[in-house]
Amino acid sequence: MKAISILSIGALAAIIAGCLNTEHSASATGERYPWKKNIVTTVFWIGERPSGNNPVPNRRSSWDKDWTRNYGGFDDPNPARRSNYIPVKFTPRQNPFYCALPYNDKTTNGHRPEAPRVVPWFEEAYQGPGVSTCKDRWVAIRKGNRTVYAQWEDAGPFRTDYWQYVFGNERPKSNLNKGAGLDVSPAVRDYLGLNGTDVTDWRFVEFSEVSRGPWSTLGENNTFVISARKTGRELAEASTRAEGRAIAR
Repeated sequence: MKAISILSIGALAAIIAGCLNTEHSASATGERYPWKKNIVTTVFWIGERPSGNNPVPNRRSSWDKDWTRNYGGFDDPNPARRSNYIPVKFTPRQNPFYCALPYNDKTTNGHRPEAPRVVPWFEEAYQGPGVSTCKDRWVAIRKGNRTVYAQWEDAGPFRTDYWQYVFGNERPKSNLNKGAGLDVSPAVRDYLGLNGTDVTDWRFVEFSEVSRGPWSTLGENNTFVISARKTGRELAEASTRAEGRAIAR
């Protein structure tokens, strides 16, 4: 009986270790967030006016009441008035690679009751009742052999409560845009070569999985820009401290 117990404990430990290793590997390779494939994808833009298939103006987002102003202006989708993935009239103050998914974790006074349960990173991203845990999250979007990275900046198309699709296994429901389940910015459109209505795959990614590209250079909300500025400040502070020590000697 003792030998059997020892064997059982050893086998159980091996199983647990294997599960932990599998979980770690899955997280490290991004498999924590599987691809959602063949999703009807439409193009939207900051400052877009209401139309038949877009009843809500995009002057503001679900998380930013001054979205157009904070971005720096109208994100003109006309390719003739764009260069290097941005409008020619100004340099955006936010990441021009943005997208929308049909879920908003926020309510007027806090978060939706299901948000702590369904948003996978809710606990680690929580900064209080007034801050969205979804805004600025990185998303990989794939068309053929090209993959672009964008930040989640609005809720839609059409719905803002569809966590069963965004975080679960359901498919997008029928809507005015052929069952669209993802909106992307003109920069994403141009990088992937999308039509106004197209089909893509997408998944959430950790920042550590996001490679550098045109999506890593601009924006006060851009994690790359924020990290570079933080590093710059730390280096400057370290240099100042070193100079102070040298003078003290």
